[in-house]
Amino acid sequence: MNTPTSRVLLLRAVNVGGATLPMADLRTMAGELGATDVSTYIASGNLVCTPPGDPALFDRALEAAIQVRFGFFREVISRTPAELQAALSAYPFDRARPKWCHIYFLSGTPTPQSIAALQSKSPEEVSVIGNDLHVRYRGGVAASKLTTKLIHQTLGVVGTGRNLDTVERLIALAGGGGNQAFVPC
Repeated sequence: MNTPTSRVLLLRAVNVGGATLPMADLRTMAGELGATDVSTYIASGNLVCTPPGDPALFDRALEAAIQVRFGFFREVISRTPAELQAALSAYPFDRARPKWCHIYFLSGTPTPQSIAALQSKSPEEVSVIGNDLHVRYRGGVAASKLTTKLIHQTLGVVGTGRNLDTVERLIALAGGGGNQAFVPC
């Protein structure tokens, strides 16, 4: 029998572009779906909880609940704290400016051809390791021509990015260690 474990659920594109999702509502929906130890971190769709049963089924149920309650669909991509830590440890670029260093947690593994295509199109440093796209923005995220749309279209899978500071805080919030304090919302 598998013991339920904590997971970090990353929602793509919430509280931007008119897709408003209050974190209190997200916590409530997760609890209504049977999750325990529910918390959120900042208002960008970061949920930490212990889902009941199969985590992939829980992710899909949460997507459906969001769509029913709020009228828009947003992908939920989840990882264990250990998977987040592995992605953080594997980050291959200079970390001098953590806000310019991102990991896009992908919904699947891109093909070698799509990875090569993104590398040839990207104005930024990019590397795909497993289901994670690592990006080092040269001049910050806001000014970059490497958009989420370009990433999704080129890789053929969706994902959602978080900077390294946020990844560290989510690991700590999920009980996976980390070395920075956090303030959950």
